[in-house]
Amino acid sequence: MQHRTLGRTGIQVTPFALGAMMLGSFGNPDRDEGVRIVRRALDAGINLVDTADRYGDSEEVVGEALVGRRDEVVLATKFWGPVDDDVNHRGASRRWIVQAVERSLRALRTDYIDLYQLHRPDPETDVDETLSALSDLVRQGKVRAIGTSSMRGSEIVEAQWASERRGHERFRTEQPNYSMLDREIEREILPVAQRYGMGTLVYSPLAGGALSGRYRAGQANENFRASTGMRHFRDERRLAAIEQLIALADELGMPLAHLAMAFTLAHPGVTSAIAGPRTMEQLEATLAGADVSLSDEVLDRIDQIVPPGESVGAMDMVYRGPEVGDPSLRRRPVGSRSAA
Repeated sequence: MQHRTLGRTGIQVTPFALGAMMLGSFGNPDRDEGVRIVRRALDAGINLVDTADRYGDSEEVVGEALVGRRDEVVLATKFWGPVDDDVNHRGASRRWIVQAVERSLRALRTDYIDLYQLHRPDPETDVDETLSALSDLVRQGKVRAIGTSSMRGSEIVEAQWASERRGHERFRTEQPNYSMLDREIEREILPVAQRYGMGTLVYSPLAGGALSGRYRAGQANENFRASTGMRHFRDERRLAAIEQLIALADELGMPLAHLAMAFTLAHPGVTSAIAGPRTMEQLEATLAGADVSLSDEVLDRIDQIVPPGESVGAMDMVYRGPEVGDPSLRRRPVGSRSAA
């Protein structure tokens, strides 16, 4: 595979990255197969592996797979989400960061992490506190570079300014959601990341499986994902767009998944696209499209189906922030607003 520079870190990574969320108890409980999937990805040339401490035992599966091969891999993991019932075993405080990194190092069977990422913004913690703790980890040699995931453009800018003012390490990467169906980051996130020289590792390039080609209009209620209650698998607008994209892929003579992966990697602001296979079969299907590239004509046709900077529906699991999820933050107190 070819390689791209991860932001301004100088680290070279492959355009395809292996996401390990589904390897282990979150997806495929067969740990031996999980180990084989990681090693097969490395044998195919992938050198970037991404996981997180909240993905069940995924870090342990990755750690086992990398025994004897650690130096081949740019290893990325994330912290923030709860890992147990302790209220302080989560978030982006210094208290938790210094504990979380040690847990991840043990699980991954390594003494350093190449890219340590804040999994979600933490509104309750000053970004200066987070950057200070992460900077210490870099100086200690436990972490090589730091990054974020699901940050807004304003939060990226605020963090960059805090680093400049206080002399902290800078966030070098951002990990947002991006696919042919989910293009909102083209408006602000990708341009801001490019402006600050950040690498971008996009997750869910197959829109959570919606662009695998398995989910069709009229069949949504018959597949497993829809039965779990995920609304984006029953969104009629989304399903209609998928049908148009399937028709385009058929016309081009390629699987929809290959079209989807190639689309995300065509944007100059994207460094790598994270594929998260659950089985060896899914990994092999992804690897088969590693050399696919799209012409301007094909990209223009995708733009006609889902306009640039727009999304058709939205994935249920995408982080939206407390100002969207908490109604009290969107409404004035009763005594200060007029009745309709």
